[in-house]
Amino acid sequence: MADKQTKIEIIVGLFMLIGLGCISYIAIQLGDLQVLGQKNYIIQARFTSASGLRTGAYIEAAGVRIGTVESIKFDAEDYLAIVNLAIRKDVPVHEDAVASIRTAGIIGDKFIKITPGGGEYLQAGDEIYETEPSINLEELISKYIFETEK
Repeated sequence: MADKQTKIEIIVGLFMLIGLGCISYIAIQLGDLQVLGQKNYIIQARFTSASGLRTGAYIEAAGVRIGTVESIKFDAEDYLAIVNLAIRKDVPVHEDAVASIRTAGIIGDKFIKITPGGGEYLQAGDEIYETEPSINLEELISKYIFETEK
């Protein structure tokens, strides 16, 4: 009787271990964590304004997510926002690509859109020189209102 009970306990234990392994794998994949090797390479982009952009925001090209914003820093010397972009290794970015900060929907989250170029490919640590900051709706509306009053 004890032998049969031990077998059942071993089977239940193995089932629990397999279940925990599956849940851990799914959590890592959904969280986009890098556990087994680096899947991304980092490039930089400098923006005159990174207003509303956050760490972890997605990067897309042709409507497909290709990476995330790794960090945003302020360059006090040039008064620019330095944004580190973590791009998937299987996605090449041209050196003359354009990085634009866009808004998802009317009042949605900010993301970076990469418009391809045609030159050489960037390597890890390189920089995208062509950038476009996000459009500030308040400035646009106030500009329109004050220009029509003249």
